[in-house]
Formats: sequence, C-alpha cells, structure tokens
Amino acid sequence: MAITLLNPSGLPEIDVYRQVSVASGSKLVFVAGQVAWDDKGVTVGEGDLAAQVERCYLNVATALAEAGASLSDLAKLTVYVVDWTPDKMPQLLEGIARATAALGETPVPPATLIGVAALDVPEHLVEVEATAVID
Repeated sequence: MAITLLNPSGLPEIDVYRQVSVASGSKLVFVAGQVAWDDKGVTVGEGDLAAQVERCYLNVATALAEAGASLSDLAKLTVYVVDWTPDKMPQLLEGIARATAALGETPVPPATLIGVAALDVPEHLVEVEATAVID
C-alpha cells in the first residue's frame, strides 16, 4: 500500500482522521471537488447536509476507482461546507458514516474542513476534493 497514516505523539488523536499521511507510491491522483450531483448532474439531497456529504464521498470513490485507486489510497481530503458552524458536525459525520457503510471502507487520511460562503450553485452545501497516491 502506498499510504501510511499516522497519529504522531504530541498531537491530538482525532477519531475521524489521522494527522499525517506518508506516501510512498509513484502515481498521484487528484480528484476535483465533488459535489452532490448524481451521474446525470442532478443535485442529490437538496437541503440535507448528511445526504450531500454521503453523495460527495461516493463521487470521490467513483472518481478514484476510474484512476485505479480506492479510499484506502487517499493521502488528503479537503471538505468545504457552506456556512459552517460546529453544530453541523453531527450531520457531516452522519454523511461520512453512510458513505463508508455503503462502500465498505472508512477513509481516515488527513483532512481539512473549510467553511465557505457559497459553492458553485446555491443547492450545494458541501464539496469534497481528494488526493490519492498509488503504486
């Protein structure tokens, strides 16, 4: 496997991700920010953050698979959430849990959560971009 995930001593251990990703593979996979579109470009889960997070993660997995990668190859995730407030965390985690249950994998690479004013269209509440490394 090209990715080793670590939680260094001296940094807090976070349940939903690891603090460090060490990549030893030779092929980088960059996935553009994925929003809650189905394969026809229709927004899934309008107004439902958990449903949109789930769809974003499923779309990331689809994009990775096309490149010969999977969630276990993720080196880094960046999650953009419209009008982020900490009280939205349970919905975010619910969406991730539903996606990982559907996919049978739990991605825990280093992740950054960024609150934004808006995304590409008003219906989108979240966008997830990913970087993976494979041999």
